[in-house]
Amino acid sequence: MQWKNRQYGEESPFIPMGPFKLRLPFIHYKFEWPDYVQGLLMCAVDLAAIPLLIELLGMPFEAALAVVILNGLFYLTHHLLGDPVIPGWITPAIPLIMAYVSGFPEGPERVYALISFQLMLGILSIFLGATGLASKVVRLVPPAMKSGIILGAGFAAVISVFQAGGRFESFPWTITITIGIAFYLLFSRHFNSIKNRNKSLQLLAKLGIFPIIILAVFIAPIFKEAPWPTIEWGFTKPDFAVLWSEYTVFGLGFPPLEMFLTALPTVLATYIVLFGDVLQSKALIDEADDLRPDEKIDYNPNRAHLIFGSRNSIMSILGPDVTMSGPLWAAMQVVVVERYKEGKKVMNSIFGGSGSFRWGTNTALFLLPIVSLLEPILGVALALTLLIQGYVSVRIGIMESRSQRDMGVAGIIGAILATKGATWAFAAGILLCLLIYGKQFFKGENDGTFTKDVKEDSESLNGESV
Repeated sequence: MQWKNRQYGEESPFIPMGPFKLRLPFIHYKFEWPDYVQGLLMCAVDLAAIPLLIELLGMPFEAALAVVILNGLFYLTHHLLGDPVIPGWITPAIPLIMAYVSGFPEGPERVYALISFQLMLGILSIFLGATGLASKVVRLVPPAMKSGIILGAGFAAVISVFQAGGRFESFPWTITITIGIAFYLLFSRHFNSIKNRNKSLQLLAKLGIFPIIILAVFIAPIFKEAPWPTIEWGFTKPDFAVLWSEYTVFGLGFPPLEMFLTALPTVLATYIVLFGDVLQSKALIDEADDLRPDEKIDYNPNRAHLIFGSRNSIMSILGPDVTMSGPLWAAMQVVVVERYKEGKKVMNSIFGGSGSFRWGTNTALFLLPIVSLLEPILGVALALTLLIQGYVSVRIGIMESRSQRDMGVAGIIGAILATKGATWAFAAGILLCLLIYGKQFFKGENDGTFTKDVKEDSESLNGESV
């Protein structure tokens, strides 16, 4: 148990492997049972990818489950290879990817579109990680365009739930009740102010959206929007044979070259959204590192790119997935980081928390009682995920703007992205930035919009105090 020998201020033990740092459970990090148990419960979010795959590609449930299990196994590579995060989907980009892939006829052509998209995203990420160009590429995108792309991802997420034929039509009461409670628990100032006074409320806050998903298991049948779950015992039976023969290059062959060229604008838009998760990962890790001087945490964005780029590339071959392989599951990373901040006695190493959580989600995907309990409301789980992500994306997207002109351009880009796709949005963004900023195309402007109210608030408070 090498983890016991870590000296104050040092990194957790590891085996060097070039840019990677191999850490194995029980040997290089202490297995954290609280995080493992929470992972068992939170597999519901991973399973919510199944309705997407069924809807988009017509996959049988068991074949879609095989994709989720493969994705789950690759989630483990992050902490095992030295990336101290809980990885997840590229959630804000899911509606963009669905809209892009849906533009192709259902059947092999649509599968080719998804394969080529995911493989291209993976290769781009690996290239940027290997060369260290990731941050430079994103700096070349004008703030107004970055803002518009993230805004558009948020718009698309909300639209996908409420559009004709969307999930709201199937679960109106369940989604209304559960999303109301979810927004209160996650974003309410009132709940944030009272949760620390009560241990039960603290626990509720740390569980993220899991309590809401369990609530949906009961609400949906009460309103006759879903059947009561039929609990089955035993282990799940993912159908890898059907997956590989009907939905991968092994059965269909390789996509034609033009598919890769067609995907490029949406791939670039997705990457910009994805890079926001990389920045968020670094911010969360830096915050934890400041409060835990006993463990040095090495977060390397280039290494992260290599890992999630490889995940996307391999998944495009073994089991193409509309949720993509993202660098961060922000909600659960926050939960683990908050526990880590409480000290070494609570969580020995950040790798123990992030790794144990993902071992838990992987275990649960093979347990039929858990999967059968959640199966009737997976559409609700997905809707909640999209609506919460929509809220976050709009908030972050607006803050990417640096001026009122930026916000105007971003609003148009976002609307076009959500309705017409990334190609039209990029074209509109480039044209608008050229017309409005000219030689300042890449820099834009900063007119102090986001600080204009600080002075007013300060004067108001000073006036009240007098």
